[in-house]
Amino acid sequence: MSGDRELLEDGGPISSGLPALDYILSGGFAARRVHLIEGEPGAGKTTLGLQFLLEGRRKGERCLYITLSESKEELTHVASSHGWSLDGIEIFELVPPELSLDPEQEQSIVYASDLELGETVQLVKDEVGRVAPARVVFDSLSEIRLLAQGALRFRRQVLALKHFFAQRGCTVLFLDDLTETIDDLSLHSLAHGVVRLEQLAMNYGAERRRLRVHKMRGRRFHGGYHDFVIRAGGLQIFPRLVASDHPDEGHEPKQAKSGVAALDSLVGGGLDYGTCTLVIGPSGTGKSTLGLLYAHSAMQTGDKALIVSFDETRGIFMRRAAGVGMDAGRFEESGQFFYRQVDPAELSPGELTGLIRHHVEEEGVCVVVLDSLTGYQQAMPEENFLLLQMHEILTYLNQQNVLTFLILTQAGMIGQMQNPLDLTYLSDSVLLLRYFETEGEIRRAISAVKKRTGSHESSIREFRITAGGIDVGPRLEGFRGVLTGVPQYVGTETLMIRPESSS
Repeated sequence: MSGDRELLEDGGPISSGLPALDYILSGGFAARRVHLIEGEPGAGKTTLGLQFLLEGRRKGERCLYITLSESKEELTHVASSHGWSLDGIEIFELVPPELSLDPEQEQSIVYASDLELGETVQLVKDEVGRVAPARVVFDSLSEIRLLAQGALRFRRQVLALKHFFAQRGCTVLFLDDLTETIDDLSLHSLAHGVVRLEQLAMNYGAERRRLRVHKMRGRRFHGGYHDFVIRAGGLQIFPRLVASDHPDEGHEPKQAKSGVAALDSLVGGGLDYGTCTLVIGPSGTGKSTLGLLYAHSAMQTGDKALIVSFDETRGIFMRRAAGVGMDAGRFEESGQFFYRQVDPAELSPGELTGLIRHHVEEEGVCVVVLDSLTGYQQAMPEENFLLLQMHEILTYLNQQNVLTFLILTQAGMIGQMQNPLDLTYLSDSVLLLRYFETEGEIRRAISAVKKRTGSHESSIREFRITAGGIDVGPRLEGFRGVLTGVPQYVGTETLMIRPESSS
C-alpha cells in the first residue's frame, strides 16, 4: 500500500476509466497533476471526463465535476444515455440564470454570469476545499477565458488553479472547447499532459472521431492519431496498431491445405500460416470463393476463421457458400466461424483494426479473409496511408501466425486490367485469376505468380466453380496470352516444351 501511495505522489499513472486510453498513455493519467482535454464542441470531452470520474468512484475515491457551461440536469442526461448513474459524484454548477427556472434552487445555484473572475475562482476553491476530491473535472476553461477578458489574466488564473489543485493532491482534467480561433498553446505549457479530441466531417458517410496525445511529461506514450467512436457506454477507442508492439513469439511451422489436390500442388503443397496471400482478378472470377475454400478447410481441422466483407450481405454470403457445398452456418453455430459485414461509409480504419485484433486475440481466430480491399479503399481514400496501415495489419497478423487472404478486384473484365492499388510487395503469395474463352464458352484460369516461403508451380490451370465446390484442372495447353485476358488458341505443337508439373 505504501508503495502505491509513493507512486501516486510521484505522478504515477492512474486509470482513465478507458483501457484503450490507458494503453495509449502507458498506464493512464499522471496522479496529482493537471491535464488538458481539448476539442471542439461534440468531440466527446464531457463523456471522457465522466468516465474518468466513474473510474474514481469505482475505486472509492471522492470525485468532483465542476461545470460552468452545463447544468446538473444536462450532465445527468448525458450519463443516463450511456447507462450510468452519477450517484456518489459531486457536481458543482456555475450556470447562467436562464438555465434554471426552479425558484427553490435560487439559493443553491451560483450564477457565473453575475460574478467577476476572482469570485468565480474563489467559489471553485471553496467547493474543492469542502469536498476534498481526489479527481476533478473542470468544464470548461472557455468560461474562465471569457471572464478573464485577456490572455495574461487568463493564464495567471489557470496557473493559480493549477497550483491550488497540486496543493490539494487532486488529479484534474481541464476541458477546453477551443472556442478561440487560434490555438492557445500557452495552456499546453501549463498542463502536465495534453489530449486533443477531433471530429472530422467526411464528404460522404458518418463523421470520424480521433484523438492524439500532444504531450505527457516524464512518460513515453503511443503517439499519432487513434480513432474512436461514441456509443452507448462511452468512448470506444481503437489504438493505432504498431506491429512491433506485438512481436513474433515463435510458432511451429504449419501449412493450410485447400482440400483440392491440384490447387495445393499449384501453390507448392499448401499456404503457410503466418503469411498473407493476395487473391487478385476481375469481378466474378471466384476470388471470394477461393478465400472461403481455405477458411472452410481450416475450420474442418478445428481452426477458427473470420471473414470481413465490405461487399456482401450475410444472407447472400450464406447462400453463396451453400451453393458451392460449404456449410458456413454449422461452423458459425459452433463458434468457429465469424462473418462481419461492414459499411465503408461508417467504419473508420482504426475500428477495422480493432475488429480484427479482437477476433485474433480474444476469439482465437487464425484465418482472416478481407473481402475486398476495393471496398475498404473507399473507407480510406488516401492510398499512401492505406498502404502504411495495411503494412502494419499484415505484419501484426503474420506475427500472430494468422493465415491472411486479401481479396482485390481489378478494374475490367477482359483485356487490359488495372489495379486500384498495388499490394503485391506486401503479400507473401499472389494468386491470379483470369477469364479465358474457348469453343464459345467463358472459362476461368488460376496461377500462382509469387510465393516467398517456398516453391510453386509456374503453370496456368483451369479453375472451375461447381455445385460441389472448387475444381482445379490440368495445365492449360495450347493457349497463349491467358494472363493478358485476351488468350489465343495456338495448338500444343506451337508451344515451348515445358517439364511436367509434380502433379
